[in-house]
Amino acid sequence: MTRFGWFFATYFAILGAGTSVVIHPAPRLIWNATASTPVGLYRLQSTRSLHVGDLIAIRPPADIAAMLARGGYLPLGVPLLKPVAALPGQRVCRIGAAVSVDGKALGEALVHDHRGRPLPVWQGCRHVLPGQIFVMNAAVPTSLDGRYFGVLPVDTVLGRAQPLWLAPSPMSPTPNQKRD
Repeated sequence: MTRFGWFFATYFAILGAGTSVVIHPAPRLIWNATASTPVGLYRLQSTRSLHVGDLIAIRPPADIAAMLARGGYLPLGVPLLKPVAALPGQRVCRIGAAVSVDGKALGEALVHDHRGRPLPVWQGCRHVLPGQIFVMNAAVPTSLDGRYFGVLPVDTVLGRAQPLWLAPSPMSPTPNQKRD
């Protein structure tokens, strides 16, 4: 390569790196290693409109991200994958440990995590306002989600997560096993 070629290659490499530091591009692929959503590789898609049940990637607000990092649940900067449980206009309640949306029970909040540490608590009922969402994985009772941190700003959503490859579940049979 000529000096001229090296100059431009270096120039555009530095420009690209500098731009990514300032702009913070949203990730397009996410590896999930948490237990509350199947382990695997997910592709992020546009979120022009969200629906209850959509699996989304969120970048938790700073206070929640710090709490998750302090507890060793999730490193700073790593997105969470959670299903949408409620959208604007819906009513979310946590009364005691019981969490519900529009009067339908979704699950229970735990008092302590698996290490015996207290988990965050919010109480009462809230209408999800425009610009907010509520995420909760009702299928996984130990999931750290809206049952502990309530509603989130919709601008924390990075995209809808579509699985590209999922690790085999310990519950799924291997090719040599028969399912009863």
